[in-house]
Amino acid sequence: MVTETESRPSRIAPSPKVGMVSLGCPKALVDSERILTRLRADGYAMSPDYAGADVVLVNTCGFLDSAKEESLEAIGEAIAENGRVIVTGCMGEEADTIRARFPQVLAVTGAHQYEQVVDAVHEAAPWTRGPFVDLIPQPDVKLTPRHYSYLKISEGCNHSCAFCIIPQLRGKLASRRIDAVLREAEKLVAAGTKELLVISQDTSAYGVDVRHEERMWKDRPVRTHMTDLARELGGLRTADGVPPWVRLHYVYPYPHVDAVIPLMAEGLVTPYLDIPFQHASPSVLRAMKRPANEAKVLDRLKSWRAICPDLTVRSSFVVGFPGETEDDFKYLLDWLEEAQLDRVGGFRFEPVEGAQANDLPNPVPEAVKEERYARLMEVTERISAAKLAAKVGRILPVIIDEVGEADEDGDIGATGRSQADAPEIDGNVFIRDVDPGLKPGDIVEVVVEEADAHDLYAAPSA
Repeated sequence: MVTETESRPSRIAPSPKVGMVSLGCPKALVDSERILTRLRADGYAMSPDYAGADVVLVNTCGFLDSAKEESLEAIGEAIAENGRVIVTGCMGEEADTIRARFPQVLAVTGAHQYEQVVDAVHEAAPWTRGPFVDLIPQPDVKLTPRHYSYLKISEGCNHSCAFCIIPQLRGKLASRRIDAVLREAEKLVAAGTKELLVISQDTSAYGVDVRHEERMWKDRPVRTHMTDLARELGGLRTADGVPPWVRLHYVYPYPHVDAVIPLMAEGLVTPYLDIPFQHASPSVLRAMKRPANEAKVLDRLKSWRAICPDLTVRSSFVVGFPGETEDDFKYLLDWLEEAQLDRVGGFRFEPVEGAQANDLPNPVPEAVKEERYARLMEVTERISAAKLAAKVGRILPVIIDEVGEADEDGDIGATGRSQADAPEIDGNVFIRDVDPGLKPGDIVEVVVEEADAHDLYAAPSA
């Protein structure tokens, strides 16, 4: 069960309580935050458990069949524990499937259908608002720790990748107004956010659908464009007068990404790019209906690193896509050896209901998928271990996520992340002997003492 990180102000009269189970990607988490923020503005309280909730929302994921099954299991658990359940999110597009298995659900809505979800809650758990509700300031609900926040800049996607159904679930690209995005970011930073994680289905395409229209921000026009957005976010300052970390996710390597690298070298943007390469073999990329420009990407990686030597590049790759041959897979491994990506995630191809890839010939046997996945992980872990070992002895800034209790000798340890590490998906920095006054969200300098294939081990630098 997901709960908000800050307590709700007291009410004149008791109000219905809403529980939330949020599944899937960070974009879905942002949807959950928006739904709960709206409900709290309407006077509802948040419940940290099933027992205390008058109604439970389950925000589902429908990207993979395994994710759908996880969503169905979560719905079943919520019904068993509470009985009054509203379903929303990507799998909400398959209302018939949900109702066939769980006819007792109160309502089913699709992805980012905020008004419909709120209306369903009003119907399921109505209440009469007190006379002073609108006079009480209501901070936004956050489902992440206070010191980092996801900043969603668009919905949907214009790609037609053979393995993906996101356009069917969330529609075509719809960019948010850049002035609205910047106002939200400014508000988050003012409230204590030290790290902004920019997310969308295709961050590089931000503004394409509105022809990169200009909006006024701080008495000047700013384009609805990834480069302009990154520059403006890098100009924000926390209450301590320091710039927040600005981390870019889901960045396709379009030519204009080159213009963002100097901003990283200048310190305006965190030197980190999350690029969904998916594969390297030209034939597999064509079958996936993705750009087959792996050679050009290698050249650009070299040029980016020449401009910003501390650049971290993370990506994910699919093995066992229909038609993938052993030669295709070896091509991918050779490409990875040359690309030397810092962080890599691997996935075995999984059919998705409604995806074009399901009709492709020459499916790869499950045993072969497993064998290739193991080889992929072996190569990428070796590369990661070497890159992290090269950081031993360096002094790095680290954002603190958690501070531990003192041990029997009175020493306190902490867990944090370097600029090379996004929350939940990358590694950690484990720090010994930290100051007792250290708290989550602090950014401190540490000296790296040891490394393994995924994490760093450090001590305060002074």
